[in-house]
Amino acid sequence: MRIVSGEFGGRPLKTLEGKTTRPTSDKVRGAMFNMIGPYFDGGRVLDLFAGSGGLSIEAVSRGMDEAVLVEKDRRAQAIVQENIKMTKSEKQFSLLKMEAERAISQLAGTFNLIFLDPPYAKEQIVANIEALDARGLLAEDVMIVCETDKSVELPEEIASVGIWKQKTYGISKVTVYVR
Repeated sequence: MRIVSGEFGGRPLKTLEGKTTRPTSDKVRGAMFNMIGPYFDGGRVLDLFAGSGGLSIEAVSRGMDEAVLVEKDRRAQAIVQENIKMTKSEKQFSLLKMEAERAISQLAGTFNLIFLDPPYAKEQIVANIEALDARGLLAEDVMIVCETDKSVELPEEIASVGIWKQKTYGISKVTVYVR
């Protein structure tokens, strides 16, 4: 795996062996960013289930100012830290070593781009978006990108956001919510 485009484009990403994380493939990540961007003019990104950190690193590579990555798995945290170090721009990244729900309760400010790729997609995505909205963490121009198995059907609207785009790539489905 590697960073697809932008400032860090072409640099390799480490991933965790085994089934505890499901890294987004380069092909799906590239298609996802073409769908939502593909480049950004600043802003904050939040990745609640960081895995290898690839999505957040790609977003910063493509122009986001800073990223907050949340990961509870200790082995995945070590991979995230190695991948952040590879960027040589460590100050643009913060890794919170905790569960998503705890992170939401501790976060401050607003986020322009949010990635949700949880292990138990539908219920967790709905609960996470509702909690983020209730805590005032969604920027006015927020874009929430959810990656699920293609069989998962997400609601048309959750809290203050609704589906803007949805596309299937192989076994994965990408759903983008906006205000």
